[in-house]
Amino acid sequence: MSVFGAKSTTEEVLAGVNLKGQRILVTGVSAGLGVETARALVAHGADVVGAARDLKKAEGATAEVREAAAASGAQFELVELDLADLASVRACADALLARGESFDVVIANAGVMATPQWRTKDGFDMQFGTNHLGHFVLVNRIAPLIKDGGRFVSLASSGHRFSDVDLEDPNFDHTEYAPFAAYGRSKTANILFAVEFDRRHKHRGVRATAVHPGGIYTELARHMGDGGLQQLLDSVNQALADQGQPPFEFKTVPQGSATSVWAGVIASGEEVGGKYCENCHVSREVDDDVVITPVSEGVRHYALNAERAKALWTKSEEMVGESF
Repeated sequence: MSVFGAKSTTEEVLAGVNLKGQRILVTGVSAGLGVETARALVAHGADVVGAARDLKKAEGATAEVREAAAASGAQFELVELDLADLASVRACADALLARGESFDVVIANAGVMATPQWRTKDGFDMQFGTNHLGHFVLVNRIAPLIKDGGRFVSLASSGHRFSDVDLEDPNFDHTEYAPFAAYGRSKTANILFAVEFDRRHKHRGVRATAVHPGGIYTELARHMGDGGLQQLLDSVNQALADQGQPPFEFKTVPQGSATSVWAGVIASGEEVGGKYCENCHVSREVDDDVVITPVSEGVRHYALNAERAKALWTKSEEMVGESF
């Protein structure tokens, strides 16, 4: 079996792979990683349902996905999904359930990063509400559609190392808001959700995993303002220079999407189930107090803690007013 790494692309990961007959849901297909993930999957024969908040934007952004689907004989369609509005999430899930067509893989790719202190339609912190709670409701509602032996891939981030979830104050009602602390909480939640979903569904062969795509220049950074991204890069490069390491290099979008594709359709469920993956392999756990540079590999223990994952699940059910 090929060994893939940080520079592997979607096409390298899928070389020689035929996905005909597989049906895959990808959220966030209006830009960046979501578009490339969908393109790579349909190019290799998979039928893809792409979810997006802005269907007009997604329609324009996915022209290359439609071309790839036409060339391979695969199907590609769009469905509306606003993760920051639970009414929209439930309507999307209900529509998919009404059709009753099953999925081999669900890839929760959509997300926001470092937003101002905004709230979702339901009053949740924007990053926790969009990145975690929206996907929590969607994926749990459509879980019966995931085939036995299927896969759930939750897009997390090395940003989980900014902060653990705060189950006492998830919406920053009593804590001073910091954009990256909020982002960190939501990304830790993405990992913990995968851990508990995996535990609940592996009896029927459905495995869940969390992935970090790597540092990619996409629309995700749009809320950081002029100079915000540069400031972050400067501090990362300073930390690397202090350790005698070369400066940070962005991944390309095909390199960033490779881990989602690898974890979704290439790796075995046994290998990735309940784990955190980056650079097309399962990552090592790093003690919570060990100082690591923002670009080095590793997942914090708190993000894979089984008891914490159960507690987050319970808290999430309480917040959305729904039990799964």
